[in-house]
Amino acid sequence: MLQAIGLTSARHRGVPPAVDDLTFEAGSGRVTALLGPPGSGKTSALRLMLELEPGRGITYFRGRPLHRVAHPAREVGVLLGDVPGHPARTARGQLRMLCAAAGVPASRADALLDAVGLTGLGDQRIGTLSLGMDRRLALASALLGDPHTLILDEPAEGLSAREADWLHGMLRSHADQGGTVLYTTQDPKEAARAAGHVVTIDAGRLVADQDAADFSRTRLRPRVAVRSPHAARLAVIVSREARAARRSVEVVTEGSSSRLSVYGSSCAEIGDAAFRHGLPVHQLADEVGDTGPGGGSGTVPSVSTPRSLGDGPGSTAEAGAAPTASAGAPGPAARPVANSGAAQLPPPIRRRPARGPLRPVRYELRRLFGVRTTPLIVVVALAASAALSVLLARNGRTPLPNVLAAWPSLLPLPPAALGAGLLGALSFGEEFRYPALAAGRGTVPRRLGLLLAKMAVSAGVALLLALFVLLASAESLRLVYGGDLVKVPSNAMSLAVSWSGLTVGCAWAGLLAAGIFRVTAAGVAAVLAVPVLMVPLIQAMPKVPTARSMSGLPGRLGELAWLQWPHEADRWALAVVRVVAHPVGTALTLSLSVLVCAYLFTSLRGRVRW
Repeated sequence: MLQAIGLTSARHRGVPPAVDDLTFEAGSGRVTALLGPPGSGKTSALRLMLELEPGRGITYFRGRPLHRVAHPAREVGVLLGDVPGHPARTARGQLRMLCAAAGVPASRADALLDAVGLTGLGDQRIGTLSLGMDRRLALASALLGDPHTLILDEPAEGLSAREADWLHGMLRSHADQGGTVLYTTQDPKEAARAAGHVVTIDAGRLVADQDAADFSRTRLRPRVAVRSPHAARLAVIVSREARAARRSVEVVTEGSSSRLSVYGSSCAEIGDAAFRHGLPVHQLADEVGDTGPGGGSGTVPSVSTPRSLGDGPGSTAEAGAAPTASAGAPGPAARPVANSGAAQLPPPIRRRPARGPLRPVRYELRRLFGVRTTPLIVVVALAASAALSVLLARNGRTPLPNVLAAWPSLLPLPPAALGAGLLGALSFGEEFRYPALAAGRGTVPRRLGLLLAKMAVSAGVALLLALFVLLASAESLRLVYGGDLVKVPSNAMSLAVSWSGLTVGCAWAGLLAAGIFRVTAAGVAAVLAVPVLMVPLIQAMPKVPTARSMSGLPGRLGELAWLQWPHEADRWALAVVRVVAHPVGTALTLSLSVLVCAYLFTSLRGRVRW
């Protein structure tokens, strides 16, 4: 059961709120249609229910507001717009990635592809799906967590009649199993045909709250559609004969001067009248007409009866009584009133960041390898590194570490570091461009758990890329120049630490910058800024001669913490210090420190949670 109480959009200066004191109920076991013309506040009402927009009011999902639901994906399934996924990702890959976000088994993806009729299209890219197939995939995404409540915004818009019938059949099937379904529409005929309960709003206010039978009787009226080149004359004749026969007939001229809508008559009567007066008729058909939110031609829809809001936290004792909606004309619904009789404002709605994935590492792995971008970047980095290493070894003057890393002095960074930085930038950049985590949730969540998962996965990929580059360069040199060129240097461990730190640092710089500025280009710019801006700046600083040695630092730290460090820790610590003291290492360390502080600052402002 869904209970929306006192929903009111945030007021802006000089602009009326999109939703104004809206209260209604969508019961379990039936489909509820939220009906209204374009601009009536339907989408804003849904976003207020989901706590995506600031305002006032509260919405209870089976007695609990959404921010108190431990796993929202298992309580509410949302469909706002199209599937927010990378167009190159497959339908199956998209659902499996969302399974990791919702904390459900990956096998649920194949089961839902079967349920929505996409069994044979699981390997098809999202960007190639038709509108109907895209809507099926979006419905499967909403059903991943097996939610009790479905909230959908214009789900049948643009669909063919066959696809729309299938969609409404799925919604009725979910309701028949005890679930709650609320969807918006602007077509009263669709609401009467597909829903069991219709809530009509206009200008953000409640107009009528009716079951489908009352809605059809009061809002939809049978009429005769007439098209004639002499429509005005025919309207006069039909009205005059109806008055003479003392019949209640209403004739309404439509937008075109040649079209009429006649209420209270029949095709035979209008055809006979036109024939007797020699007037040609081009169309004569029985239809069902929409009388508008307030009822048409003097017919006022019946007033809905007060609805009980239940005995849970959303009962009248806590949140106020349900409204008595006047369906005759748009007007303010009854404000929630406490038992004491004093007026009580609904609680404020504060926009919350979207929740992160329940299984962030698995989600990040599926996100990273679900598109062809990742293997393409890796292949390009390997090929460029192998070619550059062969060219650098040709003159014999380039040091072997630079040859193996494929780092000529002309390039700001080696291909491996650039590739790792690009993969890190895409890790967050694609989240904002194709927000798979935020289907209608507004933005990508700034959860620390998701950040740590992204940093761990990007670091692992960067280390693998660095290793593959070294192996590819060494093998290329062996094939071209023989095996005598490649020898293990004496300081191989220190070089390995430097190489790993460079690639991982570039990956993290791109990731953090893309997360702060929400674009991939910012991540790439942050990676390039390290050698282009930071390194020359550090090299231009006056050098201070080293007067003291840091040897023995790990041992002294161990004595301070009452811990026994291994004897090799001293050598490792000095190796790390030497790496950081290098101009590139210093520049990368400073850049990462600034980016981490900036990310935490923006996250804390957004009330980040784990």
